[in-house]
Order: sequence, then C-alpha cells, then structure tokens
Amino acid sequence: MTTYKLLLLPGDGIGPEVMAEVERVVAVLGEAGLASFETETDLVGGAAVDAHGVPLADATLARARAADAILLGAVGGPKWTGVAYENRPEAGLLRLRKDLLLFANLRPALCYPALADASALKRELVEGLDIMIVRELTGGVYFGEPKEITTLPDGSKRAVDTQVYTTGEIDRIARVAFDLARKRGNRVASVEKNNVMKSGVLWKEVVTQLHAAEYADVELEHVLADNCAMQLVRRPKQYDVLVTDNLFGDILSDAASMLTGSLGMLPSASLGEVGADGTRAALYEPVHGSAPDIAGKDAANPLAMIGSLAMCLRYSFGLGEAADLVDGAITDALAGGARTRDIASEDSKVLGTKGMGEAVVAALKSRIG
Repeated sequence: MTTYKLLLLPGDGIGPEVMAEVERVVAVLGEAGLASFETETDLVGGAAVDAHGVPLADATLARARAADAILLGAVGGPKWTGVAYENRPEAGLLRLRKDLLLFANLRPALCYPALADASALKRELVEGLDIMIVRELTGGVYFGEPKEITTLPDGSKRAVDTQVYTTGEIDRIARVAFDLARKRGNRVASVEKNNVMKSGVLWKEVVTQLHAAEYADVELEHVLADNCAMQLVRRPKQYDVLVTDNLFGDILSDAASMLTGSLGMLPSASLGEVGADGTRAALYEPVHGSAPDIAGKDAANPLAMIGSLAMCLRYSFGLGEAADLVDGAITDALAGGARTRDIASEDSKVLGTKGMGEAVVAALKSRIG
C-alpha cells in the first residue's frame, strides 16, 4: 500500500481544534487499512510569526514542497493586527498558494439533506444543492502590481490594487472547470464583469474560444458577477460549475456557504498543474477562517476540515472509496442529529468540536464495518 505524506498546518484560532478531529479520522482510515499516511506538523500564519517572525518559514515551505498534500486549518486573528503588512498571518497562506503554483481553487457548496432547514434560504431552494465553484487563485487583484498606498502632493492618499490576467491564466482555470463539469452536470457558468472591466472582456473571450475549440459538448453560459450573486440567492440550483476570478470567487463562494447552512460546512481544494509524473501540488483547507471569537471553546464545526480531507483523498490520492466513506460518515452524523452551534436548530442537542468529531468517527467506523 502506498504511504502518502501529509503536511498538517493547523495554524491559528480554531485551526488546531478542527485539525485534531481530522487526525482522528486519518487514524481510523489507517487502522482499517484503507490508506497509509505519514504525517508531519508545522506552523503557518500567526503561530509562525510568533515562533519565527514570518508567517511561513522557508523550512516549512520546503516541507510543503516535499509533501504529497497539505492540510491547513486557518490563519489570522486580532493578535497580529499590528504586524507589518508583509508579515500578516494571511501572507503565509498566500505564499503557499503562489510558490506552489496552486492556481485552481475548488469550493463545493453542497447542502446535506439533514441541513436543508439550516440554510438561510427556504428548503425548496437548497434541497439537493450541489455546486462546484472553481476560483482562479494565483492571479487577479490579490497579486497584481502595482499594489500600493501613496501620498499625494496635497497630503491625501491614493490606494491602488491592480487586476491583471493573461490568456494562459484564464485558459488553464477554464479547463479545470470544463473537465469537472464533464464529470458532473456538464454545465459551466463563467462569471466576470465584462461590461465594466477589461479583464472581464478578456476572460469572456478566452473562455468562449476554448469552449468552441475543445469543450463544445459542455453547456456554457456567461454571467455578470453581480447578477450571479443575486441568482445564488434567488435560484441557486440552476448552477452546476461556476468558474471565476480570484476576487469574485472569494466573494461568491462565501455567499454560497450560507446556502449550505454555515461557513463551517465548506471544504476547499487548491490545486497546481499536473506534472509529468502525474502528481500535483495540493492544499486543502476549510473556508471558514480562524474564528478567534470561539477559539479554544470547543465550539467550532470541524466538518469543513474533515470534508477537506475527503477532497484530499479524492483529488490527490485517488482514494475514491475512502473519500466516499468520509463523506458518507459526515452525512450519517448529521442525519443522526449531530449538530454544532452554527448549524443547530432550536430543538437540537448542540455538540462541541470534539463531540462532532466523535460522531463522524463513529459513523465512519460503522460504515467500514
């Protein structure tokens, strides 16, 4: 059996708590002989700033390059508000994405049957929801130059963030979306703002040309980003795969999280190019962030972190059976009434982070038999 190298980066806030529950799931898979893992734990974000003075040490980056996949908890928090901009905790995550060339961010928005009533929308709008948001992750306004704040002659200030995309960057993320759609509902919605942004004009042009040349079998529609935000609230099940840029992807995927019941339910995968040996750099993390207000209180929902492990099993290791078992265990735990505070109803018994992790582990063991 192949042994896979997992680098665990718990990070800040609730990161270490939800990562601990993933480690329990990893242990069950190993004990059952479904997979073999070699794990190593290191620091990122504020924890790395405290220990090393930087949000991502060079030695940690080297370990990330050597790993088969990375699991990351969360970064950031008010403790590090005063650090230099280049040393903010989030810069550690951005460096991982940039240096490992993790250009494709996959964010599924899946409404589990037991949580249809936990959504911010009516049950009939979200029941059966299954959207995959494909976000370009290493280009756009987050990385474009110049990025600066300058003082003008009159003493006022001017801030600049630059939105930049090339043909190649748009082409490769669109290919990811089209390929995913072929394995799902065969529909892609490409999201941009071509009516007011030149980057949007190029985005639409490249996606249209690629579709005509190589993916004509996939249904394609173009949607303006503001309209897409409205449609996600109005009629979200009309979408299968959404592909969009870094900024719009960040915003729309967080909006989509509330369709599922909570940010605590959304896993994600950040993938690089497939190499000649068939492998690719990959980082998996929950969407929810560090949630410092509940850190250390055994209140965080670990399901997005556990779901991120399932994505890792599926996309990095090709362990579809193990991934299905983990996803099924999450479904079973929720069907059995397991709820953390963020997804609880008035009559629910609220579990803590550890309690929810125990419910998933129990369900996983039951499925394994």
